[in-house]
Amino acid sequence: MVAEEAAVGGKPQAAVNESAAKDDKKAPDFEAQLAERTADLQRLQAEYANYRKRVDRDRAAVKEQAVSATLAGLLPVLDAIDQAREHGELSGGFKSVADALQTATSRLGLVTYGEKGDPFDPKIHEALVHSYSPDVTEDTCVEIFQPGYQVGERILRPARVAVAAPATGPDGASNEADQATGEGESQ
Repeated sequence: MVAEEAAVGGKPQAAVNESAAKDDKKAPDFEAQLAERTADLQRLQAEYANYRKRVDRDRAAVKEQAVSATLAGLLPVLDAIDQAREHGELSGGFKSVADALQTATSRLGLVTYGEKGDPFDPKIHEALVHSYSPDVTEDTCVEIFQPGYQVGERILRPARVAVAAPATGPDGASNEADQATGEGESQ
């Protein structure tokens, strides 16, 4: 009889068996709660990671907009420096300041474009004058009135240019005759 009432931790064997049965029923509940809490933590971790990525993207966009706005405000100054350079009035200390300013804007990503002889692209050029020329085979920038500026893919100001189109059309006929008579224009 002593063997039947063998005590485990001071409890009779029957009580231990009942307790084990209750623990077996609770075990699936604990596993379900553990799985649920783990899924919640994973979801929160993913939300936080997405939040950080979004904030980093927004910061980069704000920085790019701020740099572009600042550089756009400096374009008249850069134009004045270019005009002074063209007229030979850029010398001495002012030349050093102008060079330092252009170096600083280049470090910020400002790119100047628009050269004589470039193919005309309406996305980056603003045509102020149009003419015909036998010397070109496609619409070409023949004079640059003001250079264009861009930062990355953003155009701050299109290059202001004079454009020359080929003097002959695709069929070999002269465009100058059409221009003089007014033919060839859209109706």
